Amino acid sequence: MKTDRWADASAYELYMGRWSRSLAREFLAWLAIRPNSSWLEIGCGTGSLTSAICELTAPATVVACDTAPDFVSYCREHLRYEKLTVVPVPPSGYPSQPGGFGVVVSSLVLNFLPSPLDALVQMRASCAPGGRVAACVWDYQDGMEFLRIFWDAAVALDPAARSLDEGRRFPICRPEPLSAAFRDAGLASVRVAPIRVATTFASFDDFWAPFVNGPGPAPSYVASLGSAARQELEDRLRDTLGPGRPIQLHARAWAVSGEPGTA
Repeated sequence: MKTDRWADASAYELYMGRWSRSLAREFLAWLAIRPNSSWLEIGCGTGSLTSAICELTAPATVVACDTAPDFVSYCREHLRYEKLTVVPVPPSGYPSQPGGFGVVVSSLVLNFLPSPLDALVQMRASCAPGGRVAACVWDYQDGMEFLRIFWDAAVALDPAARSLDEGRRFPICRPEPLSAAFRDAGLASVRVAPIRVATTFASFDDFWAPFVNGPGPAPSYVASLGSAARQELEDRLRDTLGPGRPIQLHARAWAVSGEPGTA
């Protein structure tokens, strides 16, 4: 089973959205894009990066797209920015405009796409000459403490869960594979940097609830368990994290950017 549920926008906000908002601000600070640029965002989700672009970069225009209808509807309802347009991903590929977009970005999406390389090639094609293509992904292997704690507990109880662990599933979420994918897509001047954010949970319930009701690989795994196995996993995680409040953990992402080359 490697079916990741991505249908519920409100549940995603609780599971990952609160951390992706902090990441978005740091990602944009690292990119340092000049004002009055035109932006295309691939995989806008619930709009964490979209909102940050609109609020922090003084954009000329922002086009945000997603393949999930619920996410498109959520952003259209909740994000009210004059220069923002939210659209479904067209069947023909990513949105385009004459001359291309000045900046083409994605946040926490690249590793979930069927072919990250194909996606980067399309992002490059949508980018204007002299523009920037950029992405950020969580470091699932050893940079996401709350997910590492979850999967270590799950695998201890169910060794078959090892194949579902994002750290094993997504080797692209490391600096070298990310850089290589950008270069293979014809992007030049590629650079990669870590971004660290705090992930603080008010209580164990605040930690556990998103795994029960959220979208993504770990919540999808929890949803597949029977009630007894789910309770066993919850108890193990509670014992692992202990009684301390709040639960203070950290997460690391890798940011990568490049420029359209001549390839």
